[in-house]
Amino acid sequence: MGQPVTVIEKQSPRPGVVRYEINRSLTGMGHEFYTSAPDPLSERPVDELARRIFAAGKAQSVHVNSNIITIQLDGDARGVSYKQLIEELFTFYRQGVRVPTYADFGYVEPVEEPEA
Repeated sequence: MGQPVTVIEKQSPRPGVVRYEINRSLTGMGHEFYTSAPDPLSERPVDELARRIFAAGKAQSVHVNSNIITIQLDGDARGVSYKQLIEELFTFYRQGVRVPTYADFGYVEPVEEPEA
């Protein structure tokens, strides 16, 4: 469940750079540039994406402009792909994860009184 993200992976003419085009904007019309994972308190989707990319390893920097994600890889990184990681950005319920119920949030179904 969640919003599927369509990702097209493209190699850049610059060695060690990979570019991804996705079907939604992460930054609006702005740019975001990261040389390390953002602060854990940063909660925007673009911040979460950068955290995941750096956690996966092999990234020196991440630049996001609207729906274009450009990643500068470490010099020895060959064949590294972040496509699946990006596709799963807005997928919240994966196989094996229990979907919460209303009761998990303290919601109690109102009891209907029988008609007299």
